[in-house]
Amino acid sequence: MTVPEGVPAGAVLRRRLGVGDAVVIGLGSMIGAGIFAALAPAAAAAGSGLLVALAVAGVVAYCNATSSARLAARYPASGGTYVYGRERLGPFWGYLAGWGFVVGKTASCAAMALTVGAYVRPGQAHAVAVAAVVALTAVNYAGVRKSALLTRVIVAVVLAVLAAVVVACLTSASADTARLAAGPDVTWGGVLQAAGLLFFAFAGYARIATLGEEVRDPRRTIPRAIPIALGITLVVYASVAVAVLTVLGPRELADATAPLSDAVRAAGAGGLAPVVRAGAAVAALGSLLALILGVSRTTLAMARDRHLPHALAAVHPRFHVPHRAELAVGTVVAVLAATTDVRAAIGFSSFGVLVYYAIANVSAWTLTPAEGRPARPVPVIGLVGCLALAFALPASSVIRGTAVLALGATAYGIRRTVTAHRRP
Repeated sequence: MTVPEGVPAGAVLRRRLGVGDAVVIGLGSMIGAGIFAALAPAAAAAGSGLLVALAVAGVVAYCNATSSARLAARYPASGGTYVYGRERLGPFWGYLAGWGFVVGKTASCAAMALTVGAYVRPGQAHAVAVAAVVALTAVNYAGVRKSALLTRVIVAVVLAVLAAVVVACLTSASADTARLAAGPDVTWGGVLQAAGLLFFAFAGYARIATLGEEVRDPRRTIPRAIPIALGITLVVYASVAVAVLTVLGPRELADATAPLSDAVRAAGAGGLAPVVRAGAAVAALGSLLALILGVSRTTLAMARDRHLPHALAAVHPRFHVPHRAELAVGTVVAVLAATTDVRAAIGFSSFGVLVYYAIANVSAWTLTPAEGRPARPVPVIGLVGCLALAFALPASSVIRGTAVLALGATAYGIRRTVTAHRRP
């Protein structure tokens, strides 16, 4: 087993995951609550340009996935773009990527937990959300292999529910493909904002990269797993979007509070609505499981470099997981789930994740052909796309996201200054 530089042999995670496990973890991150919730606000922003926005989000996601896969194969250690930015661009950029990921995805964890609560018991959403966080943190604590097995079950259930929605809508007597083009006038600003919102539902393939230290044969497994997971997700999302639009149209979809439930009712299959609600809750649980898994691994990597408390770098001697990082992440997410609003969490998370991938694309640009550099246009399109989608998000999300990134950069500068003064 290869030991990452500077990491004690006893603190290395075990490589247990194959291609199938890695693909399932990626699917569990992407095919989650986003598809049940993101279509309505995206339709409100893009109107009849919803499918164009989905295509834009898919292109940006593909470029990000390709860059991430090449970098993960080169640096198969926990941490994802935190590691890539540090190794290719310098310590600050790696830190900024890690900071954006941990803070943004912690907010995303809270959003997914609140989604579970909203679908399971709306009147007690915060209490259910906290219980979900505690339960899934315990699952992750017991070992990554168990997490992968649970995620496999969740993905199968969600895919079955989404397939039922697609079949019910497309075979309905009320289905009309003319509705695909009906709706408000399309603007590029609206399309970009919708793409940014839809990107939230795609942003899960990084979970595969952040598990680089636990994947068998990472130089082969990760570049295969990421595109496979993304490709499956793109097909699923496009199928669901087309099916829902054929029965609701952009205007009705934009006003829907539970888009997929409303779609099956409009298709005359109201009996499926409870199943869809259950599927949404299961999907959110799958996303939350994978999110906690990924955030804890980036926390581990940053703690190893002392950008976060070094105590969080401990690996459990029996379960071989970063147990202190997982408990810390679970605690923070539980507090957020008890106190925050889901919409604010999603907007902030999207901004942080897009900045994270922007740094990944710049890092991929610096790879040489011998290091597996992607085709030159890939990181360029990925970088431009990330920045365009990030700043097309609602102004409140951009302002909050920029402020938190600036706070992290300031903390980094202070730490560097203090460290320099302590040196003889």
